[in-house]
Amino acid sequence: DYYSLCVKQPIGKELFQQFCWAQPDLQNYMTLLKDLVGQTGTRMQPNVTFLLKCKKFKLRKELHRFLSQEPFNKYQDSMFFDRFLQWKKLERKQINKKLFRQYRLLGKGGFGEVWACQVRATGMMYACKKLDKGHVKRRRGENLALNEKQLLEEVDSRFVVNLAYSYETKRTLCMVLTMMSGGDLKFHIYNMGQRGLDRNRVCFYAAEVCCGLTHLHEKLIAYRDLKPENILLDDKGHIRISDLGLAVKLSEGRLVRGHVGTLGYMAPEVINGHKYGLCVDWWGLGCLIYEMTAGKPPFKGRKENVMRQELELRITKEQETYDEKFDEEVKSICTALLNKNPKERLGCSGSGGRDVKSHPFFQEINFRMLEAGLIEAPFTPDPRHVYCSDVQDIDEFSTVRGVVHTDKDDQFYKQFNTGSVPLSWQNEVTSRLTRRWSNGVNISATGTC
Repeated sequence: DYYSLCVKQPIGKELFQQFCWAQPDLQNYMTLLKDLVGQTGTRMQPNVTFLLKCKKFKLRKELHRFLSQEPFNKYQDSMFFDRFLQWKKLERKQINKKLFRQYRLLGKGGFGEVWACQVRATGMMYACKKLDKGHVKRRRGENLALNEKQLLEEVDSRFVVNLAYSYETKRTLCMVLTMMSGGDLKFHIYNMGQRGLDRNRVCFYAAEVCCGLTHLHEKLIAYRDLKPENILLDDKGHIRISDLGLAVKLSEGRLVRGHVGTLGYMAPEVINGHKYGLCVDWWGLGCLIYEMTAGKPPFKGRKENVMRQELELRITKEQETYDEKFDEEVKSICTALLNKNPKERLGCSGSGGRDVKSHPFFQEINFRMLEAGLIEAPFTPDPRHVYCSDVQDIDEFSTVRGVVHTDKDDQFYKQFNTGSVPLSWQNEVTSRLTRRWSNGVNISATGTC
């Protein structure tokens, strides 16, 4: 339909707009649409902002309704639509390791390694997460791996790591993900001088995490593992939520039960074995804001050795403490997010992320501009610096031998090996090749143009 082909898909949107600009009778409509989309505004009184949003939303809706009729029908008979079909054919091309150049090792996890890589055709840099097939099978990690891959396919947010490609080699299952070269928040909290971060960075990162959680929750995805190690910085200093291995897709109104997450960051209702939903992630945000501010988690010292039972008792029964690093607004939002009763916790009403964003702690954040990518980060990583463990400290990941593959394994690999993710692939193409579209499309066997 019109919205799928001409609004949601980046290449389809670009080509439909090129078609409209080429029609004299549609140029005024496109100028108006461009002006409406381009307006971000400054911070205003809530009632004024609401009224403007309503008017612009209604006008945009009417414009799209008009464009979806005769202009859309004419577009489908044009050379611009033929180009779009050519791109869709290329998008479905089988993916293998020859598409990429491989660079340095970035790190390793339970199932494999993460390498920096580059798409040969476009020059786009990514992180390739390679899951060793033997390790996955021996540790019965098929469901975890497939769950993460399928959830990532649903996500299209500047605040969550996006999946661009998935493919397999003889020994590995590969997920090609957004390149995040600025390190994780744990490194920045503990390895950049004095422990903890300044107030501006805490507020900025918390706001972007809030946007990421809101996006996941809109898709009924409970993340369940919010901690500094899973929040990554890109080369501009913006953050994304990573590692959706423990995330779960909920049906409308459904709750789940499961002791899932990382010790020290799990919400009380998770520890107590109660049913829970999206609300556990707002507890995680409270832990994150606390740790970024204090330079330690809320319920244990930085290097304190605490037995699991004792730590769980603290989380479920004791109140966190606040020192002079916490001003009134930081203390207020942490207290609201770390409420042990999920029914009273900030973000757990029907408004979800909107309630969190409206807290006075975020009063200096223009969330509309933030979500549009128009606010600069307070800290920009130095491209000459490596914000992680020394690569020499990362042990080589050994391949598991003696694991016998079966037909069931082949079915799992087929589910995993689906090639390009349409939105991510189209975003890559549009960001690199827009300037060449005006000269037409020339698709080669290697995917260059």
